[in-house]
Amino acid sequence: MAQGAQKAAQADYAVSVSGIAGPDGGSAEKPVGTVWFGFAAPDGKVVAKHQLFQGDRDAVRRQSVAFALQTLQHDFLAN
Repeated sequence: MAQGAQKAAQADYAVSVSGIAGPDGGSAEKPVGTVWFGFAAPDGKVVAKHQLFQGDRDAVRRQSVAFALQTLQHDFLAN
């Protein structure tokens, strides 16, 4: 998904996010708060990560944005 976004936007970097923010939709295998992230870099590096966040829908969404931006900065942009 991140590679597709990177290509479609003709961007150097891209982040994709998919998950279950709640309040419904969770299961035993994928509880509410489960969020997957994809990161794509211009050198072809692609990384997938997942996190389990706590809180209501808004809290999960806010934590997801913070995690995505922090990971992009720390793992891809910091040199």
